[in-house]
Amino acid sequence: MNTEATLTSRQVELLKKLYKEGKTIEVHTVEKTQDEIAEELGITRQALSNHLKTLKELGYIRTGRGFIDLTDKALEFLGEKKGDVFIFVRIEPTKRKSVYDAIKKLKVKRVYRVTGDIDLIVEADKTRLDEILEEIASLDGVRETIAHVVLETL
Repeated sequence: MNTEATLTSRQVELLKKLYKEGKTIEVHTVEKTQDEIAEELGITRQALSNHLKTLKELGYIRTGRGFIDLTDKALEFLGEKKGDVFIFVRIEPTKRKSVYDAIKKLKVKRVYRVTGDIDLIVEADKTRLDEILEEIASLDGVRETIAHVVLETL
């Protein structure tokens, strides 16, 4: 289906402008209903709503239909300092499939399958570096891991 045909030329122009001028950001988002979260916390939906309203007013979260985003302010408050790490992983050729499947289940940002001397590049947040390295190193078939912490984005 060609969705562009349903948009006006001005709408397409606007989308292109927003894309060109926009900036890629990372978001820590929760895609659960407020009913689910209230039940998990053992509080009423109304009490949760009041707490969310306060957190939103204080700038810790952004909310929308079916999601809650934690802001940078919330992540900093929780001690989740931003910072990326790239982990290069070499895998035994016969174990690649099982290692790929296991790594995809980890709490990482992205996993890239690449060519060259390494098999995967795992992108993660540096606050989880020790945990992720331990989990990857314990996988049967992992030959080597090399971690690179991002110091600065230029």
